[in-house]
Amino acid sequence: MFKRVKEDIKVIFEKDPAAKSTLEVIFCYPGLHALWFHRIAHWFWIHKLLFFGRLLSHINRLLTGIEIHPGAKIGRRFFIDHGMGVVVGETTEIGDDVLFYQGVVLGGTSLRKGKRHPTIGNGVVIGTGATLLGNIEVGDSARIGAGSVVVKSVPKGATVVGIPGKVIEEHRKSVVDLEHGKLPDPVAEAVRSILRRQDDVEGRIRELEVLKDITIRHGFMDKKAQIEVIFCDGAGI
Repeated sequence: MFKRVKEDIKVIFEKDPAAKSTLEVIFCYPGLHALWFHRIAHWFWIHKLLFFGRLLSHINRLLTGIEIHPGAKIGRRFFIDHGMGVVVGETTEIGDDVLFYQGVVLGGTSLRKGKRHPTIGNGVVIGTGATLLGNIEVGDSARIGAGSVVVKSVPKGATVVGIPGKVIEEHRKSVVDLEHGKLPDPVAEAVRSILRRQDDVEGRIRELEVLKDITIRHGFMDKKAQIEVIFCDGAGI
């Protein structure tokens, strides 16, 4: 037991550069408290003391803002950073070395009993506010971008972003990447594609102007630079 506790504390230092001391980690990390509460609640659950498991899970939510059903199975070195608003459903299975940020939801899409929540592989990183629904599988070392909604299984090593979630990168190296700001943005890429097409159209119009010795008013073109800054470079965020 003490080995697991030391392991829980060590992984926080590895994944959170804000962690300064062991004392701080033990007393000031709700994600760690939620994990410890869950282990006890899960013990009650698997030993058929269902009421006590649910009661402890409820107390866990009140104290940490993190709701983990006592039936959920969680592997080693699991870390919830910040944690407020995290929800983990009853039949969820989480592998080793998994990292969650605040607001992650692992929910079900069916009222039937049995497996109805996600299965998360080893080394997975799930960003802030991401929602994963149903009996889906997320492969080892996958990344789920902040705010994504995932309703289909994710291949091993893939990166998923968007609503609904789409795979935009596969076979990523098995490393923890905390720089969610560097995740590809499919919306921005779509805007860039439109702007590239706009450049092509503008070039052809200029050729026609020279050829026919006429001048065409370019109302939209004057705002192109502003649009590119707002949608592609993240201005105002």
